[in-house]
Amino acid sequence: MARSEINRTSEMEVFVCVVEHGGFSAAARACRMTPSAVSKLISRLEARLGARLVNRSTRAFQLTPEGCTFYERVTRILADIMDAERNAGAGEQPVGRIRLNTSKSYAAHILAPILPEFLDRYPGVTVDLVETDMVIDLLAERTDVAVRAGPLKSSSLVARKLGDTAMSVVAAPSYLARFGEPVTLEDLEQHNRLGFGYARAVDGWPMKTEEGTAIVPAVGRVQASDGEGLRRLALNGVGLGRLAAFTVREDIAAGRLVPVLEHLNPGDREAFHAIHIGQGGPLPSRVRALLDFLAERGRIS
Repeated sequence: MARSEINRTSEMEVFVCVVEHGGFSAAARACRMTPSAVSKLISRLEARLGARLVNRSTRAFQLTPEGCTFYERVTRILADIMDAERNAGAGEQPVGRIRLNTSKSYAAHILAPILPEFLDRYPGVTVDLVETDMVIDLLAERTDVAVRAGPLKSSSLVARKLGDTAMSVVAAPSYLARFGEPVTLEDLEQHNRLGFGYARAVDGWPMKTEEGTAIVPAVGRVQASDGEGLRRLALNGVGLGRLAAFTVREDIAAGRLVPVLEHLNPGDREAFHAIHIGQGGPLPSRVRALLDFLAERGRIS
């Protein structure tokens, strides 16, 4: 096929359709093509690229590593094309869907109060919000932006810092009335320490000692999958929780939670970042608008 006869955009669109629908038959229905036509198009694409993009079988569909890389680049190219076309007639006003992944704590305490302002500012943008504290693969989850707490590992992701927050051990007055207030590290052995049900960068509670800082395991009788779940458990008197200050500030002010062991607080802070795929290349205007908005209005303290 001559270079001038190759419709690369159509090939990209069909390939993305195959990936996002999980197979040739479903993609064929979405693209209004026959399964054999979709399969032949992907085969021609692989032959032209000189790389297998998809591992085919009767029971499973799986991208190869080359297919994953190609999908990442292609989705960005198609997004840029759509962005350019929309901006040509929309005066650079961002439009389109943003898939945002964030922790439940950030969603509840920071994002939800400011989201109406973002939607008013950008009426052409829609937000698909996914809440989880687990670290995700942005490419596999088709995520534009993720807000994450804690140290960042070196990767191909680009990060914009949204600030950091202090950490405190807190408990409900009802819990302290039943079990007493811990004063020393040894006292913690007698208390229910609420923890996370997955591995974290620091898997425990840093506490000051005469020698420096010790990590106290959070090995209570109840674990939760997210910080907001731990907060609700603490509010209901289930146990002690070590939580981000921005999530419990109002609870402490209202007397619903009480800080404990503050004299042993090492003063560590947890950083928050908005991350996205790429290394400084052009971003779709809708993604850039969200990143700028979070840096302006979604900061943590």
